[in-house]
Amino acid sequence: MSYLQSVPPHDLAAHLADHDGKSVLRFITCGSVDDGKSTLIGRLLVDAKLIFEDQLANLGRVGSSGGANGQEVDLALLLDGLEAEREQGITIDVAYRYFATAKRKFIVADTPGHEEYTRNMVTGASTAELAVILVDSRQGLLQQTRRHSYIASLLGIRHVVLAVNKIDLVEFRQQVFDEIAGDYEAFARTLGFISIQPIPISARFGDNVISASQNTPWYEGPALLEYLETVQLDPPEAERPFRLPVQLVTRPNADFRGYAGQIASGRISAGDPVVVAKSGQRSTVKAIVTFEGDLGSAVEGEPVTLVLADEVDASRGDMLVAPASRPFVADQFQAHIIWFDANPMLPGRSYILRTETDSVGATVTALKHQVNINSFGREAAKSLQMNEVGVCNISTQAPIVFDAYKDNRATGNFVFVDRASNATVGAGMIDFPLRRADNVHWQATDVNKGARAAMKSQRPAVLWFTGLSGSGKSTIANALDRMLHVRGKHTYMLDGDNVRHGLNRDLGFTEADRVENIRRVAEVAKLMADAGLIVLVSFISPFRGERRMARELMEEGEFIEIFVDTPLEECARRDPKGLYQKALAGKIANFTGVSSPYEAPENPELHLKTVEEDPVALALKIEAFLDRHREEK
Repeated sequence: MSYLQSVPPHDLAAHLADHDGKSVLRFITCGSVDDGKSTLIGRLLVDAKLIFEDQLANLGRVGSSGGANGQEVDLALLLDGLEAEREQGITIDVAYRYFATAKRKFIVADTPGHEEYTRNMVTGASTAELAVILVDSRQGLLQQTRRHSYIASLLGIRHVVLAVNKIDLVEFRQQVFDEIAGDYEAFARTLGFISIQPIPISARFGDNVISASQNTPWYEGPALLEYLETVQLDPPEAERPFRLPVQLVTRPNADFRGYAGQIASGRISAGDPVVVAKSGQRSTVKAIVTFEGDLGSAVEGEPVTLVLADEVDASRGDMLVAPASRPFVADQFQAHIIWFDANPMLPGRSYILRTETDSVGATVTALKHQVNINSFGREAAKSLQMNEVGVCNISTQAPIVFDAYKDNRATGNFVFVDRASNATVGAGMIDFPLRRADNVHWQATDVNKGARAAMKSQRPAVLWFTGLSGSGKSTIANALDRMLHVRGKHTYMLDGDNVRHGLNRDLGFTEADRVENIRRVAEVAKLMADAGLIVLVSFISPFRGERRMARELMEEGEFIEIFVDTPLEECARRDPKGLYQKALAGKIANFTGVSSPYEAPENPELHLKTVEEDPVALALKIEAFLDRHREEK
């Protein structure tokens, strides 16, 4: 039986109109490795006759030579399109398939089961309304099953199909199915799912995929496709407040200014009032412009260009919203974060935070707790490792516009991007703004930095000395400090060892503590520069990201990075504190250059090579650079 209707030519227009009127179900398949996700979707498409004959014929040829079942057609190859996926027999990337039956249209995302590719599962789940979670009948619930279920819940999915697959390999025993279904429902009780539908299936042979199987007479529920066609989803959220993230300001001529974007939620009509979220400026909608002509109104999901009755200050990264229900505008908030990267998420490290339209520097100010995927318990942690989930406080360099994720998935999510590699390293769901974002403001003073610097007849600067332990940073900085003092300059020197005796005495030498160490020192250096001082900062500061964070705290041209470049062998030979000998013997953990990495500056303002160079001569080079720097300004 085919779920594709044969349509006479004279009824084509009516058929197309009927097709456009069908509801759309977006769902994902997820679970552990080898649970049969790709095979299940392949079986559904083949048995429902939703693929072309030439596709099936080609699939047969592929399956006969390399398929998992020898001469049998390997249905997983319908979705596993990458060569690496076919070679390894696993799903790596998200595979999307679009199909329709007589009752509904579908968009399915087949997501990877391997823990390494959890980020791809998050991508597929971010827009889904239902999750088909597969479980191998022989193995029951696995850690990855639990992880994917928790992430699906976290991302706002409220409907689940528990597909107990490979039921044929346990002789179609009801007891096995009932035990797995019971375990899952007990596990998922606190996840907030509206519906959980367990179905015993054999993706390989098609049992209970599109029709009821005679092999499971004890199962009286719907087959998978029947359930997907009839499941009642959450009603359209037309009542949600209007949100239009501005993606582009169009000005084809002097008489036209339009704000283009896709409506994230709600409805808008010509004549409706709107507010620019960040500035609070008000206006009304003069026209709703689309490629096919002006509209009287538009709803969630539609791409439009709004023309306003008044001139307002709005650009990409802003949002047009309903005046009666505004989103939050804040630079500090709490969020759940799913970490993707092999390098851990560290509080204090600076990342780029990107929303649907905005991009801003951001720092995790506190990792409140990590979530245990198995028990959902809260556990103390100093960092998040790959695929871990945590609750964090986040501070952005500028306010952003957002809703709580539970209220609006489109305007409540963000991703973290690594500043150096530009890789997406984490995804976040905003919980709520922090009150401190509204209560804490920078206090303006009558005596400012310029006045303090003028009184001292100098230009404030932060000279950031970085290099390996024993490279000569403090020696050179101390020599420069004496020279500047003789010239009547007002300076202060922040040295790594000295600061750890007081301000940072509570910090160790783990990667997370090193990040926090530099964050605190950078903030102190910023305050000293605001006092009009020339600040000499001598710290190993091994990570580029933290040095970049320190630079961004200062005004343009105020931060001067000085790379004291001394080979590791020379530093170990000097070994003024006897640390290298202990580190090489394994007595000191996390020692930079030995058991912890040092990321050399890529474009420092000054690059000093110390071998066969006198520290005083190097200090004179820095002094000459400062004189030129002052004259250029």
